[in-house]
Amino acid sequence: MAKTENGRPSVDMGSIRTLNSSHMEDESSLGSDSEINGFTSERQADRYGFIGGAQQYSEESAQDVPPEVLRQREVKWLDMLSHWDKWMIKRFNKVRLRCQKGIPPALRGRAWLYLSGGKVKREQNQGKFQELDSQPGDPKWLDVIEKDLHRQFPFHEMFVSRGGHGQQDLFRVLKAYTLYRPEEGYCQAQAPIAAVLLMHMPAEDAFWGLVQICEKYLPGYYSPGLEAIQLDGEILFALLRRVSPLAFRHLEKYKIDPILYMTEWFMCAFSRTLPWASVLRVWDMFLCDGVKIIFRVGLVLLKCTLGTREKLKTCQGLYETMELLRAIDPRYMQEGFLVREILEVPVTARDVEKEHHTQVKRWKKNRGELNFKPAPRMHGARIIMLAEPPRRQDLQQNPTIVLEVPEPPQKLNKGKEERKSKKKKSMKKPTALEEIPNPYPLPTDPPSQSLNPPPPSLNPPPPSLNPPPPSLNPPSPSLNPPPPSLATPPPTFDPPPPTFDPPPPTFDPPSPFLDLPSPSLAPPPPSSDPPSPPQYASVTPETSPETETNSNHQQSAPPTGLPAAKESALQQSTQSLSSSEQDTYL
Repeated sequence: MAKTENGRPSVDMGSIRTLNSSHMEDESSLGSDSEINGFTSERQADRYGFIGGAQQYSEESAQDVPPEVLRQREVKWLDMLSHWDKWMIKRFNKVRLRCQKGIPPALRGRAWLYLSGGKVKREQNQGKFQELDSQPGDPKWLDVIEKDLHRQFPFHEMFVSRGGHGQQDLFRVLKAYTLYRPEEGYCQAQAPIAAVLLMHMPAEDAFWGLVQICEKYLPGYYSPGLEAIQLDGEILFALLRRVSPLAFRHLEKYKIDPILYMTEWFMCAFSRTLPWASVLRVWDMFLCDGVKIIFRVGLVLLKCTLGTREKLKTCQGLYETMELLRAIDPRYMQEGFLVREILEVPVTARDVEKEHHTQVKRWKKNRGELNFKPAPRMHGARIIMLAEPPRRQDLQQNPTIVLEVPEPPQKLNKGKEERKSKKKKSMKKPTALEEIPNPYPLPTDPPSQSLNPPPPSLNPPPPSLNPPPPSLNPPSPSLNPPPPSLATPPPTFDPPPPTFDPPPPTFDPPSPFLDLPSPSLAPPPPSSDPPSPPQYASVTPETSPETETNSNHQQSAPPTGLPAAKESALQQSTQSLSSSEQDTYL
């Protein structure tokens, strides 16, 4: 029959000791510690790794976060961890709000390491933990540490086995701290702190997290004499007067010293008191805002337990009150209720420091000087970061698994270059457009352009009977004007149609029966450059009356002295006159 202890059903310890010590030494490192002890067949571990027993309230009091909300929070936390220094300096209030909502379980260990400053401490002391781990350690501390290993969360699958992975790492972390701070040595309350860290991070990270908690968050808590925890007990009692005067008067009436009920709360950071879901939420806020969260949790538990007269009627005396504080009602420790109450307690870091100075003065007045003077307490992750500014490389995340993946951007660049080269090859070079004269120019156009080009199919010039001998030099494109009596204007060259074949090497003179413009037409204005003299004389026949009437539609034939066939068809042209130019000539 299961027994109840402090409102919780206890588990038979005989089931834990199923394997003797000699058999445990022969076990291999394969499998988890719970599998080695045979718990998988009978009992299943919860989401936090506890196999029934001690942290049973975790399943009932935990708030289920929807998966899509959890994924969104993980993305936000990944962005914060990638730019941690900027978030801590410029947007620390947003970091605090996200810690109050709860850090995603997948990133909780990494976030704790960044919040506490353990990440920076580890980067600045590379190889220090390995050096301490390789040393033998002080025998007086080693014996005490070995006796406490099996007491730390014996129902968690990581520490359920004697000599298992969890206990080995816990021993390494605690031994390394005794070598790192030999003046403090080892305190039993450090073991649960280190065990909680080991549940979320490797041994080296857990060691530096423990260092930061002992030196920055709770300085002097684990030193000889426990003077710091006694001072904080007086601070808690003084703050209780403001938060719950009824509970304060009750504890003062029966002279219940705070050290009797708050030592385990504060020294273990409530890891042995609250359900595990609440422990994680408290630690999220504690590592972000500092020790004021621990004070708030203690004030909430005292107020809910001793804050009403009905509750005080059942605990009339020291013993009854202590029993009530050791077995706090589970509904006051549920995750949702506890977090809301913590955020509503009007206690700030300034209030804690103010009361701390008051209690130190009272201590010196009544007991003399403190034997151990710890370093100043740091209230939160931002104060710790500003006190020891990290370097950029200290906050870089070093992945533990590196995959060799080919770089896709280089392939894309190569593909783009290949496509560009193919396009260049496929593109043809643009050919120069040949200038073709306008076949229908205006009268205001320069005389070099043909106004009325002859149609290609009308009246081709007949071949000459007596062709002149070919000239060595090509003739000038223009001819001398005829005598004034004939009133023959200098003809202009018109290009032949591009579809016809080029003329033969030698050209015959024009036929004497070709129609010429009327002599009554006025010649065009003389050009600025005189035409070169022709090498032969052309025959100018007389005009007939019919040609005068149709002079506006007639065109002159090309001259006889044209260049050789080497010239292109566009360079061989004839000249013609319009009727308006003939009128101006006459």
